[in-house]
Amino acid sequence: MAITRSFLLFIFISLFASFAFAEIRSAEIRSDGRHIIPFDEFGFTHTGRLELNVSQIALSDPNQNLDLSKVGFFLSTGDAWMHVLQQIEDGEVSCPLGSDLVKSVFVFNSLNGKSSFDTIYELKEADQYTLVFANCLNQVKVSMNVRSAMYNLDGKKKSRDYLSAGKTILPRVYFLLSLVYFTLAGIWIYVLYKKRLTVFRIHFFMLALVILKAINLVCEAEDKSYIKRTGSAHGWDVLFYIFSFLKGIMLFTLIVLIGTGWSFLKPYLQDKEKKVLMIVIPLQVVSNIAQVVIDETGRFAEDWITWKQVFLLVDVICCCAVLFPIVWSIKNLREAAKTDGKAAVNLMKLTLFRQYYIVVICYIYFTRVVVYALQTITSYKYLWTSVVAGELASLAFYVFTGYKFRPEAHNPYFVIDDEEEEAAAEQLKLEDEFEL
Repeated sequence: MAITRSFLLFIFISLFASFAFAEIRSAEIRSDGRHIIPFDEFGFTHTGRLELNVSQIALSDPNQNLDLSKVGFFLSTGDAWMHVLQQIEDGEVSCPLGSDLVKSVFVFNSLNGKSSFDTIYELKEADQYTLVFANCLNQVKVSMNVRSAMYNLDGKKKSRDYLSAGKTILPRVYFLLSLVYFTLAGIWIYVLYKKRLTVFRIHFFMLALVILKAINLVCEAEDKSYIKRTGSAHGWDVLFYIFSFLKGIMLFTLIVLIGTGWSFLKPYLQDKEKKVLMIVIPLQVVSNIAQVVIDETGRFAEDWITWKQVFLLVDVICCCAVLFPIVWSIKNLREAAKTDGKAAVNLMKLTLFRQYYIVVICYIYFTRVVVYALQTITSYKYLWTSVVAGELASLAFYVFTGYKFRPEAHNPYFVIDDEEEEAAAEQLKLEDEFEL
């Protein structure tokens, strides 16, 4: 039953895990009693290879009569997992290593008294596999150092490609997107210069965010490019995490500031709006720390699922928190329309903030739910499509925000006739109260 529960846990992890980029990984396992330890997931072509180097193997029970055929490494697809689980429940096998549905890489009964081994496993069947360590011995803990390298041989020269099949084009995708954002930054600088008399501080904040996004994409393109060729990021992952951290904080801060109307509707923030920022910014710090731990440790770490839950929880809280200032602004505009006699102007502002509220919700839903659904249902060969979909949604959100809140010259002598004012006032009366 312990093994069955471990399988259920692993299936749960597999379903809700992000699809990590494979690379050369090193892991230290110390006195680990888990029956199932998942390592990296990788999309192999028909020229796929797995290099596995394990050293300093030690079992907590030195008994020479242990059945070591129940301890070892194997590869399995997601579909095969479900069938193996059924086999265990039906009593057909007692250990996944005994199932003919998995690809056995190395079983410990082949150690012959040694404490280390090196093996290269060639895959002829293209599919997405997960490297798994199974320990079906009860009350026996394992310690070992594991180094794994998964790659596909590409082209006539048989060069190694350490990016999973379906993600090998991502370096080019990220680089092209970075050029798009640099172009947007140039256009935005031109707009700010042409309308410099009506530029607010929030517009410079937008410019900084677009530049950070472009730099972040360059770092991600280099990160994936080095992983693709060498299996290691060569320091580009550090730059990626730094700019991703800054971009994440600035994005949520910008949504909050626009939602409050800061700088273009009012020059200050109310106490409740400041409290939202005081909540969002620290949570973004926690979210980025969790993301680094998730990416760098891998699923073999015992606290990996805890960090994954922390990341998802914090992200949901941040997404909900940034909506409140927009709703407060909408309510304030409705109240102002009843008292200042500027129904038409307030109706335009109210319409703008309502549109922004809906777009923010759509952006959050698409990038958190729809993109994940695409990752789940798309074949491993086309997983790049979910990345492109998420990035295009972000690009559309940036363009919409810049266009709707661009600097504009407002003529103080512009007169709205009485009929337009009366029509706007009547529309405000007929509308229902806007609630979150």
